[in-house]
Amino acid sequence: MENQQETMFKLSMFEQQMQQIQQQIRAVEQAINEMTNLNFGLDELVGKKGKEIMAPIGRGIFTKAKLISEDLVVDIGGKNFVTKNIAQTKELVDSQIKKLLEAQKDLEKNLEKIGGEFREIVEKAQEEQQKEKGRKEKNN
Repeated sequence: MENQQETMFKLSMFEQQMQQIQQQIRAVEQAINEMTNLNFGLDELVGKKGKEIMAPIGRGIFTKAKLISEDLVVDIGGKNFVTKNIAQTKELVDSQIKKLLEAQKDLEKNLEKIGGEFREIVEKAQEEQQKEKGRKEKNN
């Protein structure tokens, strides 16, 4: 009985860990998609200096604006901003996408490892259950 409770507790913990990792993977995938879309948006700016563009000002809200420069002000973290051209900005975005892809791969490996441990515990529990069933049948 005690062993069964311990097994159920372990399985519950592994299940929670797997759900958390899956949630993290979804968040990373969303960030990758956003960064990829940003890259496409940067491509659209090339050669548009002096032309009218649609500039986002909030969630789903845009305004018409005239692009007076192909230099961009980029947040590099810690409330620090630098000026970069489109190509430099694309390099930065590509670097961030690469880091996100690595994080995704690490999360997937971790999920696979925990899933394997989960399956091992289930298999052992099933074996124990079969042994116990065999013992009971032998005693009857």
